[in-house]
Amino acid sequence: MATPLIISHSPPSLLALSSLRRSNYRVAASMADDKPYKLPHVLTVAGSDSGAGAGIQADIKACGAMGVYCSSVIAAVTAQNTAGVQGVHLIPETFVEEQLESVLSDMDVDVVKTGMLPSVGVIKILCKTLKRYPVKALVVDPVMVSTSGDALSAPSTLSGYRDELFSMADIVTPNLKEASALLGGLHLETISDMHHAAESIHKFGPKNVLVKGGDMPGSSDAVDIFFDGEKCYEIRGPRINTRNTHGTGCTLASCIASELAKGSQMLQAVQVAKAFVARALDTSKNLTMGNGPQGPFDHLFTLKKNIPPSLRFKDEDLFLYAVTDSGMNRKWGRSMTDTVKAAVRGGATIVQLREKEAETREFIETAVACIEICRPHKIPVIINDRVDVALASDSDGVHLGQSDMQAHTARSLLGPDKIIGVSCKTPAQADQAWMDGADYVGSGGVFETSTKKGNITIGVEGLRRVCLEAKLPVVAIGGIGPGNAELVWGSGIGGKEGRLRGVAVVSALFDREDVEGGTRKLSAVLEGLKRNE
Repeated sequence: MATPLIISHSPPSLLALSSLRRSNYRVAASMADDKPYKLPHVLTVAGSDSGAGAGIQADIKACGAMGVYCSSVIAAVTAQNTAGVQGVHLIPETFVEEQLESVLSDMDVDVVKTGMLPSVGVIKILCKTLKRYPVKALVVDPVMVSTSGDALSAPSTLSGYRDELFSMADIVTPNLKEASALLGGLHLETISDMHHAAESIHKFGPKNVLVKGGDMPGSSDAVDIFFDGEKCYEIRGPRINTRNTHGTGCTLASCIASELAKGSQMLQAVQVAKAFVARALDTSKNLTMGNGPQGPFDHLFTLKKNIPPSLRFKDEDLFLYAVTDSGMNRKWGRSMTDTVKAAVRGGATIVQLREKEAETREFIETAVACIEICRPHKIPVIINDRVDVALASDSDGVHLGQSDMQAHTARSLLGPDKIIGVSCKTPAQADQAWMDGADYVGSGGVFETSTKKGNITIGVEGLRRVCLEAKLPVVAIGGIGPGNAELVWGSGIGGKEGRLRGVAVVSALFDREDVEGGTRKLSAVLEGLKRNE
């Protein structure tokens, strides 16, 4: 077996939240232009949970939380609560078929997600209907047993999954018990066993397999195994200590379906979904609902008023990324706060504080003052290198170099709500930043610059390679100004073709007397280039 790629989210990253903001931003832009617009659409085919922790109810809440429209076909109705399942009523198969026909014939479904399919007959009807109404993706969560251990489908459905549905699936998401049942009762007790299970289930025909290891005994992390037919990925996240885990499998599959409906690639969709579930569990760990052993969790945590300001981060914040320089401030007789005020007035969309000489206490005080300037304008403040200063000042995040602390370690210290950027020169470094849970990458130096002596430049072509292959938004950095911005922005690496979302600038903004004017000038140049994309 090949060495697996390990993807770590510890704690859960900002991926889910930034994905939701990007989706909402696009919809809001269409609404503001008074144009017809379409919401990504997921159809869930599953059972109803009267306690609303799992099943259809969890699917609808999860899709809504991810900014996606969710329609439903109910295959069974259960009587259940936090203590378990008290009863199951099967919907007649002909009526399941009628529901499928109603939705799929009219409502432009992007992705179908399945949960509880109680009989082989329902599986056959679903397969037949999907051949008549193809969709972008099919996500199959082979629900057989509830979290409380109650059977939810007939044993014969195993053959229906293996022989009928899996060959049509873009991804299947069994937990350990379900994977074991699909493989004839195979014992799954180790991570290595999960690797073997994922590869074996893949032979039934799905394009991708995610074996969920949340119930793996003795593991300090929640480890899932993703297999795409070629590579195995260990996707690690924190194990949240809570009783409120009812519906985690339904929610994970629905979030994957939501991301696919929005156009995400499969592995990215899985990462976003895992991050969302971990964050939902963490924010709901002390929720009290019901008296049984397994309670529900809050899917709509992002609507709470106490979400920190940094959660407003979106790709567009990277557009004009101002990076301060204390040496230039001294040269022109300015304080850091005066510099930041001028950059904000000129149109900077994000500010990074780079301070190599000040004492730690002085740096923290300066950062706090700059944050007070930027927050009213909803402009994120990022600290260069210093995670300790980012923590102490409650800044919006940190930017790390290749020789600094790893992004996943910074995430474990800063928490899930802060922005983390990583400097990258190659697609491989950008891919590692993505796997470590970073939110964006800074790529360069594109051109030679006086601020970093001896820095190896990658040129426009090197930037292009990163932007075309990166899975995260990219900000270009290094010697960029009004005179050469077109070489960067006009190289076909922004918009739909690539991931370039902005430029990070030091000298062109701050090595001058008029910071506000210099910022306005560059902002106008970039706006013009963006309009001409």
